[in-house]
Amino acid sequence: MKNLLLLPVVALLLLACSGSGLPSEFAQSSELPHIYPDYAEVTVPVNIAPLNMELLTDADDAIMRFAFGDDEILCEGMKARPDVDDWHTLTAKASGKAVSVEVYARKEGQWLRYKPFNIYVSPDSIDPWLSYRMISPSYVSYEELTINQRCLENFDEQVVVDNMLCSTEAGGQCVNCHSYQQYNPDRMQFHARQTHGGTFIAYDGQLEKISLKSDSMLSAGVYPSWHPWLRLIAYSTNATMQAFHTAHQNKIEVIDAQSDLVLYDIDAHRATTIERQPNELETFPCWAPDGRSLYFCSAHFEYSADSVDTSEITLRAQEVKYNIYRKTFDPDTRQFGERELVFRADTLCPRPSVKGMSATLPRLSPDGRWLLFTMGEWGCFHIWHHDADLWLMDLQTGQARPLAECNSDDTESYHTWSGNGRWVVFSSRRYDGVFTRPFIAHIDLQGHGSKPFELPTQDPDRHRQLLKSYNVPELMRGPVKLTPQQIARVLKRDGTPLQR
Repeated sequence: MKNLLLLPVVALLLLACSGSGLPSEFAQSSELPHIYPDYAEVTVPVNIAPLNMELLTDADDAIMRFAFGDDEILCEGMKARPDVDDWHTLTAKASGKAVSVEVYARKEGQWLRYKPFNIYVSPDSIDPWLSYRMISPSYVSYEELTINQRCLENFDEQVVVDNMLCSTEAGGQCVNCHSYQQYNPDRMQFHARQTHGGTFIAYDGQLEKISLKSDSMLSAGVYPSWHPWLRLIAYSTNATMQAFHTAHQNKIEVIDAQSDLVLYDIDAHRATTIERQPNELETFPCWAPDGRSLYFCSAHFEYSADSVDTSEITLRAQEVKYNIYRKTFDPDTRQFGERELVFRADTLCPRPSVKGMSATLPRLSPDGRWLLFTMGEWGCFHIWHHDADLWLMDLQTGQARPLAECNSDDTESYHTWSGNGRWVVFSSRRYDGVFTRPFIAHIDLQGHGSKPFELPTQDPDRHRQLLKSYNVPELMRGPVKLTPQQIARVLKRDGTPLQR
């Protein structure tokens, strides 16, 4: 047998695993086991849920051993599902070091031991809750969607918003863009579109639906960013449309024909303009952690007729290239400074066929040093672009680079930092190019990323069977306590209008 060597189990191993049920004789492989998800050599938070996995190789039986020192967890069968409490006991002891994983497979009465691998356990914890929208990867079926929350320390999952509680036969609805102030689940906002349209804002027990639209605004609020401590939310307002490619690997294009930035004051119910420059498409606001500057993306685009023409920008979509800017902000006077360029993407030419790139979704690390963003060849909605990658910029040096250790050959897009700045969660379509799944990676003090690992699930095969995408992963320090019914009742009310 190629790459195999028949070895008797030595006495040392027998002592270490006394009564463990491991096979006494096996052939040794030099290859890693074919497991799903791929958790070999990943780095995980000390408080993460068990990394349940399954052996995909054809076999009659399997045993998987997770060990640190004299402690071990044995799982029999093709799927390894360690007990949650046992797993946390093991990872707590292995904090700062590694859990070793051995996989044995039996076929036709013969046992095979694959090459062992490690799961490195970082002492850096991750915020214990993650929320995301669950949506079918369709262009027309969007009503059956929810915003869910999941405890990352175990497998508890709950529905926060159920869109079907507000949809009617007469009109559809969708919900999107959930976000939190400083990871606080009691300070939450999201948008509802169409039938019961409005922006839902929960702030320390106060629930309100806002009609975030005026005659002077392009639309209601779209992409949000909470100020770190003030009761303010920066939004983009966008004239958005969809278009479909007839001969391109990217099947759909989401385009902003116009976009501006506004600041919403929760107490005054008032929206004021932040940025509205001619021939500029401003979007994706993001506050700096110190609350004294606002980052955003802007693309320069001039219509040939000097007026908005949706057909023209659709045909010229590949010319739309976003750069990253920032404006200073005075929290006392609530005044913004002039825009300044942070990162220029539209002059980058990674290969001869590409004339300029487009940078979107700026997100700053909690210490203010690192700027994480998505880079694609054009446009603003990179979740549909197979070339989209994560980039990381050191704001101390001004140097930016692709985060190659986290990127794949397919889409990497929406991303968020953990509260301690040591982890990022992002959306990726690396497995099939269709469904987005959350992946988690460690970022060290020097800005180096670890091999990303897929969100653990109770059944390790769940994501291969789930025909829905995870959209907009956002970390929280606790769960949202509101029920879907409470939220639906607020959404069905008339929204509070903006004050002049």
